[in-house]
Amino acid sequence: MSTYLDYNASAPIDLRVLDCMVDVYKNSIGNADSRTHGFGEKARSVVEDARKQVATLLGISSDEVFFTSGATESNNIAIRGLVDYGKKNGKMHIITTAIEHKAVLETVKHLSENGFEVEFIKPGINGRVNAPDVLDKVREDTLLVSVMHVNNETGIIQPVKEIGDALAQRNVLFHVDATQSCGKLVDEIRGIKYNMLSFSAHKLMGPQGIGVLVLKKNRYKLPPVKNIMYGGQQEHGIRPGTIPVALVAGCGMACEIASTEYKENAQKAIDIKKAVLKEFDDSGIEYSINGDPKFCVDTTINVSLKGVSSEALMISTKQFCGVSNGSACTSKSYTPSYVLVAMGLDNDTIESSLRISWGAGTNKDEAVEGIRELLAVAKQFSL
Repeated sequence: MSTYLDYNASAPIDLRVLDCMVDVYKNSIGNADSRTHGFGEKARSVVEDARKQVATLLGISSDEVFFTSGATESNNIAIRGLVDYGKKNGKMHIITTAIEHKAVLETVKHLSENGFEVEFIKPGINGRVNAPDVLDKVREDTLLVSVMHVNNETGIIQPVKEIGDALAQRNVLFHVDATQSCGKLVDEIRGIKYNMLSFSAHKLMGPQGIGVLVLKKNRYKLPPVKNIMYGGQQEHGIRPGTIPVALVAGCGMACEIASTEYKENAQKAIDIKKAVLKEFDDSGIEYSINGDPKFCVDTTINVSLKGVSSEALMISTKQFCGVSNGSACTSKSYTPSYVLVAMGLDNDTIESSLRISWGAGTNKDEAVEGIRELLAVAKQFSL
């Protein structure tokens, strides 16, 4: 039996989402922007229904929802789309953290090479940045603060509510990458004051290839974000290109399912986490959790096994247990986790670290069996 425990990289699609998409592929064949016939109208209706489903999950208005190809594109639009506004208004300063996803880090790096000043806030050894450390860096010329809600490698929740509350009193835009929290920390997201928010559908058991950028209105006006690609006027010009109707429908369905089942899924995640940690406790292997557990989501643990190379362990167990030792965007070839490095962990701890993540589609018994088999191999390595 093979156990999949890498949900933070990508979650399997919910079969209800897949059924919805197949129906759309079969029965909604038009272009959602074709206004001259009923096929286009039907496709447009599917898109707008999905937009409402996303809005319901997030507790926002549907006209604040813009579809993209994924969180990477959403992050790029949210950040690069502010360049003209920043230059025009003399706001050339950006604040982010050293533990953001590469989709944010590489984007702000590009801006830093083109006239913008970027400051990176490091977390403590608990994996969390301190809100005052972020807010103390805000200046008159600060354009943007970008902070992820939940770190993709450690599962540590960042203080985005505190940061958002403070920035709402100042003339600074706030972007939140909610890729790892959307559909999970539902009530928490609804309570954050942000201007822009990003996520991908495939992290909440929707399809790959579709994401969302939320542009929150302030006094009926959207944030001053411009398109970074050129083409048609789809998504009000923010994201040109033919709308992939079936993918959008799948995204909407995934959000609708999350809206109704997130509390049940949260309890399930707690039960799985307890069971997984019990396997570590019972294994006899010395281990440590990376990041403060009290700030960690219940769908992720980042754990280091003393004396065990995580790279060697994953290679030895990849046929029966799917885990990782870092972000899927950086783990094709091994390099030490920049997130754990930023936290100040030592090399031995970093090189023995594993990320284990699960979700609504995870069977607890299968997860326990997969971890048990993985630890049996790890025990041989640690002898």
